[in-house]
Amino acid sequence: MTNTSSQADLQRCIDACSACADACDRCAVGCLREGEVNELARCIALDIDCAAACRFAAGVLARDSAMRNTVCAMCAMVCQACAAQCEMHPMDHCAACAKACRQCAAECDRMGLAAVRTARSAP
Repeated sequence: MTNTSSQADLQRCIDACSACADACDRCAVGCLREGEVNELARCIALDIDCAAACRFAAGVLARDSAMRNTVCAMCAMVCQACAAQCEMHPMDHCAACAKACRQCAAECDRMGLAAVRTARSAP
């Protein structure tokens, strides 16, 4: 591994990213089935962006890429934006998506913080 994050930390973040991508896919489909799809266009777009970001991050983490901290930071930002958008809507699929996005953002942030601590402790 490229820093002091444990394999368990990596796997927890990969799992959160995968769960978030799935929740975003379900939310996008749920939004498309709602009566006022035009009002949900921003939510659908963010769901798609977030699912893609999460899948990319999960792959980067699985490969233990040197770019993982940068990718995790990007993923956390996209997840936060998606969560904020989903929280604006009352549907269950949006609530589930927002929860998964917040959890993924927290795990990705944790990966980034571990990298900062490692860099600060390096000689």
